[in-house]
Amino acid sequence: MPYQTPYDLLISGKAQWNTWRKTDYDVQALEPDLHEKDLHGENLQSIDFHHADLTEANLQSADLRGANLQDADLRHVNLKNANLSHADLRKACLRGADLRGADLSHANLAGADFSNADLRGVSLEGVNITKTIFIDAKRDAIATSQRR
Repeated sequence: MPYQTPYDLLISGKAQWNTWRKTDYDVQALEPDLHEKDLHGENLQSIDFHHADLTEANLQSADLRGANLQDADLRHVNLKNANLSHADLRKACLRGADLRGADLSHANLAGADFSNADLRGVSLEGVNITKTIFIDAKRDAIATSQRR
């Protein structure tokens, strides 16, 4: 099979992407480069993006329910109105990310960095925020149900 970029694999389908992430020997150390990719509105439910470079990507209105984004680089990513419910964002870097209107309900945010992120209108019901960083994040002044 000819070499495919991570983006080529992704657009060929979630199943092929997730299989590649689980079975390719070298991919465990690799950080798939999806920098600045336009994934606006894509169905990425249960996708394996752990350790992926998604900096400055457009994931606006994407369906990322149950996605593995552990240790992903999501700096300055557009996640407006994205569905991240039940996603694993442990230790993900979301500095400067735009998450306005996103659904993060029941997500695992333990150790994630939301410094300077825009969290206005974000649903945070049932999230795990253990050791999560919110320095200078923009957020609504409403109480949310969180688990620690």
